[in-house]
Amino acid sequence: MRKILGIRNGHDASAALIVDGQIIANVAEERFTRFKNDGSFPINAIEFCLKYGKIESEELDAIVFPSEGYIPPILFSFFDVPQEVLPNRPESLELPLYFIKHKLSKKCKLLTVNHHLAHAASAYFTSGLYNESALVVTMDGRGDNVSTTVWRAEKSQIRPLRQWDGSSSLGWFYANCTEALGWRHGSDEWKTMGLAPYGKVQPGKLIGFYPEYKNGELVKGHKYGEATRFFDHGTNHYHMEDAKPISKIVDELGRENFSAEVQRVSEEQAENLILPWLHKEKLRNLCCAGGFFLNVKLNQKLWVSGELDTQWIYPDPGDAGLAVGSALYAFYSTHPDQPHEKLQHMYLGPEFEMSEIESLLRERKLNFEKNDNVSQVAAQYLAQNKIVAWFQGRMEAGPRALGNRSILMSPLKAENKDIINACVKYREAFRPFAPALLYEKLDDYLIQGREEPYMITSFEVKPEKKDRIPAVVHVDGTSRPQTVRRDVNPRYYDLIKTFGELTGESIVLNTSFNVKGEPIICQPREAIKCFFDTGLDMLVLGDYILKKEI
Repeated sequence: MRKILGIRNGHDASAALIVDGQIIANVAEERFTRFKNDGSFPINAIEFCLKYGKIESEELDAIVFPSEGYIPPILFSFFDVPQEVLPNRPESLELPLYFIKHKLSKKCKLLTVNHHLAHAASAYFTSGLYNESALVVTMDGRGDNVSTTVWRAEKSQIRPLRQWDGSSSLGWFYANCTEALGWRHGSDEWKTMGLAPYGKVQPGKLIGFYPEYKNGELVKGHKYGEATRFFDHGTNHYHMEDAKPISKIVDELGRENFSAEVQRVSEEQAENLILPWLHKEKLRNLCCAGGFFLNVKLNQKLWVSGELDTQWIYPDPGDAGLAVGSALYAFYSTHPDQPHEKLQHMYLGPEFEMSEIESLLRERKLNFEKNDNVSQVAAQYLAQNKIVAWFQGRMEAGPRALGNRSILMSPLKAENKDIINACVKYREAFRPFAPALLYEKLDDYLIQGREEPYMITSFEVKPEKKDRIPAVVHVDGTSRPQTVRRDVNPRYYDLIKTFGELTGESIVLNTSFNVKGEPIICQPREAIKCFFDTGLDMLVLGDYILKKEI
C-alpha cells in the first residue's frame, strides 16, 4: 500500500493523506466549516487532501479509520464503494448521494486501527527514532474503551506493554475539573492549565476524584460513570457527574488554588505512571500522544526530570491527529523495512496563490500595497508596538499557529498580553501567550531548553530575560516557545531576525490567527474579516499588506 487516506470521523474530525510514508496533507474539518471541534464527516478535509496530493479517489490503496472494527456508515454516502471492497455490507449502507464525487477501486482496502494504537503510531512514526528503542505512552479521555496505554517501539514495531480502561483516565479527571470551573469538557482544558500558576496547591483536596498510579501501575481506578453527550455547533460535547461535587471544591478553594491542585495531581500521577516504565524498559526515549499531552506543564515536568534523552510529543496529539496516526500505521505495517523519518514541519493545510489573494483584495475594493520584503515591514511595525496578523503559505495542522496563520506583537511590554486578550482575542485576561524565537537563540532565553518547533512543551525562562520579554512569560516564569529555523520557514525567520536587529531581542509574541471560540483562520477572506473585526493594526497576506489608518 502506497497511497493511504486516514479519516477521523467524530469529535475533532480530520483527514490525512500519506504517500510512501510521507504526510502529504492533513487538516481538521473545523477549518473549513468554522465550527470548533467539528465532529461531522470530514468531507471538506478529504477533498482538500486528495486535491492537494493530486490523487483521484480511485488511486487510493486504502482508507483507514482510527476505531477498531468500526467503519462509519456515512462513508457510503460520500464514496462509491465497490461490492468487492466490503462484500458483506448490509443493505442499510447502500446510501450513495446523487452528487457523489468519489469512487474507490476494487483494490482499495477499508481498514480500521485501534484508537490508541493510532495515537501511538502518530507519535512514534514521526519521531525519527527508527534506529533507537522508545517508550510510547498514550493518554486521553477514552477511545475503544481504553484511556491509557504503554508500548515499546523499535524499528517499525509498536509492541503493547500495558493498557487500562476508562477508570485509569487522567484526561477525564482534568476535563471534569475544567467543567467544574464552568468551562467545556473536552475543549477548554488549557484554560485550567493557564489559570493554575496563579494559585497554590492544596494536597489532598481532590482525593477520590482521580485514578492513582504507583510504580507504573494503576493501583486505584476511578468510576467515572457514563458521560452525557449533547450536540452543539457541529460536534458532541460531554458532561460527567463528577463535575457537580467537584464544583463545591472550587467554591471552597477558589478558582486559582483549585486549578493549581488539578495541575499538581495530574503531573504527579502521570509521573508515577511514566517514569517507572522508562526504568523497567531501560529506555531514555519517550514518545507521547493523546489529548492529555497537550498539557505543556506536564511535558516540561517530564523533560526536566533528567530521565530523558529524547522527548517527542506528536504536535497534534488530540483526536484530530488520529487520521495521521491510523494512516501511518497502515503504511508501516505493510512496509516494515522502510525507515521512518522525523517530522520536519506541520505546514500541511491549504495555501493560496498570490494572484488569488490580489484578486480577492481588488474585488473588495480594499486599499493595500504589495511589497517584496514583507518580513522587514512587519518587523518594523512590531518594533513600533503594533499588532500584526501574519498569513503565509500552507496552514498549520494541529492546535498551534506556527507562523503561517499567526497574530504577532512585541513581547517587550507586559501590557501587550492584556491588549491582545482584550482587543483581538476577546478572551480571559489570565490567558498567557507564547513566544517564537530563532532556533540559534534558544539558549539565550531558556533553562534546560531544547529545539521545540511546535509549542508543545514549556520551559523556564532565564532570569535575565524575564523582564525583557514579559508579555510571553507566564506568572510562574515559564514560556511555551516555538523555535524557528530558516530552512523550515524563511519568511517567518527573517521577520523575527529583523525584529531582533531592531530591538535586541530575537523573539516575538505569537498567538493563533483567530478569536476566542473560533478555529484558526484558513482562507484569506476569513483573515480579512478578522482584521476588520478586531483591534489588529496590520494584515500581511502573502506579499500584500493592509493597514488601518488611525
